[in-house]
This record gives sequence, C-alpha cells and structure tokens, in this order.
Amino acid sequence: MSAILALAGSNSSTSINFKLVQYTAGLIGDKEVQLLNMANYPFPLYSEDNEREMGFSNSLVELRDDIMKAKGVIISLNEHNSNPSAYFKNVLDWLSRLEIKFLEDTEVLLMSTSPGKRGGLGSLEIIEKLLPRFGANVGASFSLPSFYENFDSEKGITDSALAETHQRVLTEFLSKI
Repeated sequence: MSAILALAGSNSSTSINFKLVQYTAGLIGDKEVQLLNMANYPFPLYSEDNEREMGFSNSLVELRDDIMKAKGVIISLNEHNSNPSAYFKNVLDWLSRLEIKFLEDTEVLLMSTSPGKRGGLGSLEIIEKLLPRFGANVGASFSLPSFYENFDSEKGITDSALAETHQRVLTEFLSKI
C-alpha cells in the first residue's frame, strides 16, 4: 500500500505537469510515494458502448485499486482551453463507472502548471469542484504560473515566493495523512 499516489492529469510524454508532480514527490521523505506516469496508461474514449463491449481494462482496475489504497493523492493538472484535458476527464469517467467513490476519504493535493501566467487555474478550479463528488477531500491546491520561467529541472521551483507557497501547501497536505 502506498501512503501517497502521485500523478499528472496528462498523457503527454513531455508533460510539464508530470515534471511538477515528480519534483513534488521527490520532496516527500518520510512517506512511501508511488509515482505514476499517465503516458503509460492509454484508455479508450469512454462510452456506454465501449464499457459494454470491452468492460474494464486491467490497467483501469489497477489504477482504481492504487488510488483506493493510497491515503493521499497528488495530482498535477494540465489544461486545454481553460478546461481539464480530455484525457484526464476520460480517466475520471472510466474510474467513476468502475467505482463512483474511488476517492472516498482520500486527501488530495491538486496542482497545476502551464506555460502561461494563469498556471492552469481554469482546470484546477473545475477539478477542485468535481473531485468531492467521488469522495475526495481536496484540502490544498497550488498553481505554478509560467512554468518555463519558474521551474528548473535541477533546482525545482525557482521563484522564492512560489517555492514557499508550494512547500506550505505540501506540508499542509502531508499533515493530514
């Protein structure tokens, strides 16, 4: 059982949200963290026909089981046109068909980043309101604007005020697990 499951809402092989969640997971030293790269989880577009004809894939069942075993989940969301990506919405659709309360009593840290100055806030706000329907307790969130100006792959978050906010939010999340 993982204490914390960490993933990005993106299936891109070059996801900046995966880089942010990977960095965040690396800051957690006293708890077990399972980091998932969603680029390795292809799911067909959800439809009732697909569910009836194909059922639920082993990878979907394993993802649901990993989520339900975790005490906390960290998700960094990408954004397409101020909304969650179709990929991430599709993952939520499949998971909710398998088990509607797949996040029951789970602490969730939501993050987002983008190359732009809003840092994926549109997606973050939508998912922050949606996840409690699946049982999540979204107690903390963080948005990193202008990823390429504020993040370095070796140093992490380079803006000191943003780095401080990120650490405070992470500490708050960890205190609930």
